[in-house]
Amino acid sequence: MVSITHKSSTLRKAIATAIVTVSSEHTMEAIRNRKVPKGDVFEFARAAGLLAIKKTSDLIPDCHPLPIEFAQITYHTEALSIVIRVEVHTIYKTGVEVEAMHGASLVALTLYDMLKPIDKGVEISHIRLEEKKGGKTDLETEQGVDLKTAVIICSDSIAAGKNLDLTGQLIREKLLQYGISVQTQQVIADEFSTIQQMVKELAEQAYQLVLFAGGTGLSPRDVTPDAIQPLLDKEIPGIMETARNYGQQRMPYAMLSRGVAGFVGNMLVLTLPGSPSGATESIDALFPSVLHVFNVKKGFRHGA
Repeated sequence: MVSITHKSSTLRKAIATAIVTVSSEHTMEAIRNRKVPKGDVFEFARAAGLLAIKKTSDLIPDCHPLPIEFAQITYHTEALSIVIRVEVHTIYKTGVEVEAMHGASLVALTLYDMLKPIDKGVEISHIRLEEKKGGKTDLETEQGVDLKTAVIICSDSIAAGKNLDLTGQLIREKLLQYGISVQTQQVIADEFSTIQQMVKELAEQAYQLVLFAGGTGLSPRDVTPDAIQPLLDKEIPGIMETARNYGQQRMPYAMLSRGVAGFVGNMLVLTLPGSPSGATESIDALFPSVLHVFNVKKGFRHGA
């Protein structure tokens, strides 16, 4: 199975449809009047569809088990066709498209099975996904933003040449996934005044997105949040709350990160953990949704 451990749980929805066509009006009348010998075809098929939705991962090997938090199966008729509509919702890390289509398939097969004694010409067609929502694919409009971006690594040992900067390169690679190119990447020591001076210089140079990595913990030299917080014109607590919550699900010590985030003028500053895993997990947690702050800053509201 594909790993989804890096994903965040979000509200995800899918709608699938299928069409069952009968060969005569006589069959449609039997359905409407509940005269089909095997019983009420709509209710039996609805029950089968609900079971199919819930058991998708039992039958399709690469599907992840997930909580089904809403499922609805409805029908409407068009001439000799029954149009099946299956809607499924979950709050989870992966979508429910296959669950919706599996449900539509089993509804159609149940209708076929119940109708075949009275109609040898029943056909199933057009099982397809009509709509899906949720997850990062919904945020494509936030990707590819042309942002002047800098990555600053705060580390005494790397600045002194004692260790290599692995975190900075990983951050660059992660940001490229969202169409963001890094124009500046630097390493500086864990010095309060140096960090503040760097923030001021980048703001003067009209940088729009700056990621500081390192110095967010509790050691005496971890001063990155202390240096940056006084410079924020507008702090955004929810950004780092999201990153900490995401990290906490993967590493118990994530709660000790003191990262802050917010705007210095028109420049968004994020402070990430210095470890390669901590920094990349923070990006997984925040991007691309965090890019919406630039639209908000311009007065654009999502969905407006």
